[in-house]
Amino acid sequence: MTARTTLYLLILLAFTLLLSVLALGMGTVHIPAMEVVNSFTGKAEELYSRIVLELRLPRILTAALTGAMFAASGVILQGVVRNPLAAPDVIGVNAGAALAAVLVLLVIPASPSWLLPWGAFLGAWVGFACTYLLSRMNGQVSPARLALVGIAVGAALGSVEQLILVRAPDGIAQALSFLSGTIYAADYTRVYRLLPWAALLLPLSLILSRYANLLSLGDASAVSLGVRLERMRAILLTLAVGLAAAAVTGAGLLGFVGLIAPHMARLMVGPQHQNSLPVSMLVGALLVIGADTLGRSILPPIEIPAGLLTTLLGAPYFLYLLKKNR
Repeated sequence: MTARTTLYLLILLAFTLLLSVLALGMGTVHIPAMEVVNSFTGKAEELYSRIVLELRLPRILTAALTGAMFAASGVILQGVVRNPLAAPDVIGVNAGAALAAVLVLLVIPASPSWLLPWGAFLGAWVGFACTYLLSRMNGQVSPARLALVGIAVGAALGSVEQLILVRAPDGIAQALSFLSGTIYAADYTRVYRLLPWAALLLPLSLILSRYANLLSLGDASAVSLGVRLERMRAILLTLAVGLAAAAVTGAGLLGFVGLIAPHMARLMVGPQHQNSLPVSMLVGALLVIGADTLGRSILPPIEIPAGLLTTLLGAPYFLYLLKKNR
């Protein structure tokens, strides 16, 4: 890790902590920054303390964890697929999760709250499995074919999802909140659901980041450097899907975080994954914390889903990248 990367990590970490303190005080009930700090020392008013520690802190933690995981997934995918436009959306993860969420609510209308995210988690893996299996030719998966098949699988699953939403009863509208990506009503149960995945997969992605560097050089170069190509590609893809699928259980489908954060990180510290990956995690956390905070502060008590705001930011950036890379 370079000195430049360390500097950016310290700056981003400081910004993340500052934004978190501000976010804990923003919302329908405004809480001064000093009262937010006092909530952690037991010196704040009881009402302020309960709002900060029981309602808003789990949202901040959920936003940070999901943002970091989506971002890490995007970095790995862009390295493996060797395409700067790659993201969890491209390999069928988001489409599979969305379809599964709709099916859960349609088949089990009175399903418990925990079933929806776990159904989406399973759906994300099914969507990726379809993409991966259809991409294999002669026992190998080429990055270009993986991306193209992923787009086709995503479109097909998305069409089925839209058909179900159009034909389904009104109760299925509950799925729309999940599909738009939201941190609303996040509690410690959701945080504890995310923590084991984050604690396992984020460090693992840092450990394997050098292999993503080798794969990004091209198949011939990676093989000449001693990489067992298909096995390492499968491991990294599984890791990326695991990160995105786990993040979906915490925040639904947050669009473009896995696309924007890696690009911003590369602009700061360059293309080497051991540098861009940790920076991208913090950028992703900042993006989602900021989007959630803005969404609940613009028109209180009405909340705008964080996913809508990340999409409003990400769609123009995606068009810019598309034009730049054509």
